[in-house]
Amino acid sequence: MTDAKPLEGLLALVTGASKGIGAATARALGAAGAHVVLTARDVKGLEEIEDAIHGAGGTSTIAPLDLTEPDSVARLAAAVGGRWDKLDYLIISAAYLPQLTPVTQIDPKQLSQAMTVNVLATQALLAGFDPMLKRAEAARIIGLTSSVGTTPRAYWSAYGSTKAAFENILDSYAQEVEKLSPIRVAVLDPGATRTAMRAKAYPGEDPATVKSPDVVAERIVALVQQDFPTGHRERVENQ
Repeated sequence: MTDAKPLEGLLALVTGASKGIGAATARALGAAGAHVVLTARDVKGLEEIEDAIHGAGGTSTIAPLDLTEPDSVARLAAAVGGRWDKLDYLIISAAYLPQLTPVTQIDPKQLSQAMTVNVLATQALLAGFDPMLKRAEAARIIGLTSSVGTTPRAYWSAYGSTKAAFENILDSYAQEVEKLSPIRVAVLDPGATRTAMRAKAYPGEDPATVKSPDVVAERIVALVQQDFPTGHRERVENQ
C-alpha cells in the first residue's frame, strides 16, 4: 500500500508562502506529511495558509519575514535552527517583479528591491540554512525561476537579470556541495501560472488559459522525493 504521507517527519521551509505557487506548495507539502515553515511578509495570508494546512490534517509554523530587512534571514535561520536540527526541503518561491520597462527607464529603487529579494536573500538563505541542510539525509533545494533568466526579453531586463543571478548562485552552490553532502539543487521554471505576479505582467490575459499553482506544487512535491542530479533544470508546461 502506498504511504499517504510520504514526507512524514520531514521539515520544509517555503518562502513566499502566503500566496501563489508558494502557498500552493506549502499546502501540498503539508498534505504529504511534512511540517512546513511558512515565510512571507503577509501575516494574514500566512495564517490563512496555516489554517488550510491544519484543516487538512497537516502541521505548520508561520514565520513572518521581510526579505528586504537586513539580517532577517539570519534571524530566521537562528530561530528555525533553535527548534529543529535539520532542514529537509528549502523551496525558494518568493520573488519581486519590477515594472516592465526599457533598460533606459528602469527604476533604480525597484531594481534594488528585486536584487535584494531575488538575489541577496537567496544567498542569505543558502548561507543561513546550509548547516541544517547538510544534516538532512537527502536535502532538496528547489528554486523557482523564469525563462527570462536565461533568455533575455525586451522590457524584462530588471527582472530577468536578477533571475539570471539567482540561477547562478544556486548552480554554484550545487557544485560546491555536490561531493560534500547528499544535497540536491534544482531550478524549476513554473511556466505560465495563474498568480498575482502573472496578472501584473500580463493584465489582459484570461487567467483561465493558464494552469493553477496547484499543478506546479504537485510537481515540486514529486521532485523533492526524487534523486535527481544536482543542478537539475525543468519547466512545468501548461496543462
